[in-house]
Amino acid sequence: MTRILFAALTALLVSGCSSVGPDAYRDEKPVLDLFRYFEGTVEGWGQFTDRSNKVVKRFKVVITGTVSGDTLTLDEDFTYSDATKSKRVWTVVRHDANRFTGTAADVIGSAQGEARGNALRWTYVLALEVDGRTWHVDFDDWMYLQDESVMLNRSRMSKFGFTLGELTIAFKKRS
Repeated sequence: MTRILFAALTALLVSGCSSVGPDAYRDEKPVLDLFRYFEGTVEGWGQFTDRSNKVVKRFKVVITGTVSGDTLTLDEDFTYSDATKSKRVWTVVRHDANRFTGTAADVIGSAQGEARGNALRWTYVLALEVDGRTWHVDFDDWMYLQDESVMLNRSRMSKFGFTLGELTIAFKKRS
């Protein structure tokens, strides 16, 4: 009986631990206009930490954003602390003031985005190369606009529901 009660309580606690959604930020200022923020040049500095919270990779990214109607193209150039480089080009489509989809060559399917107030949540699956193998990794990606030029980004990476690590980026929009 004790085991059944423990299992029921555990299930109740786990189901009650749902994550916060974008609507929780609807009244936060400044309001994030994703297209306006990323149009032009944005620089970012970031790091990936593994499950033990050890920093395993640092990088700088320069993003060039181009807007055409309801489409934002983000051309991202990464330089890592080990001097390697990579590139990703996102195509982001605005469906209304708060909903977006995005595609990139290494994104499986499309990213789903929702913005409210100063926050944007992206969810997507990334084909990530690790030691010669490709892993499909789930990203739960949050961006928070701090002021007109600074935005913070925190992404949780997981596989089969298990956290692999976190990505943290500080963005600065060039004037």
